[in-house]
Amino acid sequence: MAHNIIHFEIPADDLERAKRFYQELFGWKIEPAQGGYNLITVGEPGPNGGMMARQAPGAGITVYINVESVDDYSRKLRSLGGTVIVPKMAVPTMGYFAVFQDTEGNALALWETNPQAA
Repeated sequence: MAHNIIHFEIPADDLERAKRFYQELFGWKIEPAQGGYNLITVGEPGPNGGMMARQAPGAGITVYINVESVDDYSRKLRSLGGTVIVPKMAVPTMGYFAVFQDTEGNALALWETNPQAA
């Protein structure tokens, strides 16, 4: 399995301003989804992403890296000096994710596709 960036999320203090900025700058399609989340379609090849209200002061863009198992990679990243900062969570019918901090303080996320996720 290639460990590609599969998704990204952009937090925004003003969603309408941020949507307008990225739509006008890059021509991205940004559409509302559930719970204040917006889906971003960048075109081919992706990855595509999402946009939502900033959840914490200073929160930045999060990239999601495709892995075979969030559990296995959480253990592996810990052994290499990283820290899991949001434990494994399900996105029902889509998969699982966990957010981690690398050895340099950057936050990234692991993504495991699994249609059985509940």
